[in-house]
Amino acid sequence: MTQQTIIDIGIEAVWVAIKLAAPGLLAIMLAGLLISIFQAATQINEQTLSFIPKVLALSAVLFVMAPWIMNTMLSFTTSIFKRISTITG
Repeated sequence: MTQQTIIDIGIEAVWVAIKLAAPGLLAIMLAGLLISIFQAATQINEQTLSFIPKVLALSAVLFVMAPWIMNTMLSFTTSIFKRISTITG
């Protein structure tokens, strides 16, 4: 096992983590932006107003994206297990 192999696996793991986190984070950011615009337009300064829409947005995105998330994690895990034989042998 070379240092480059470890670096490649680490880089791939980081990219997989970014890809998996992006839909949820984008949904939360969009919900927060829309709630902020609503609060600015109506001058409602309630700090807890944005919590429930963010939770609902994240839940909806995770529900819709669950098959893609599972396939991405499965393909990454499969590729790691396939590399084990080349690393040790």
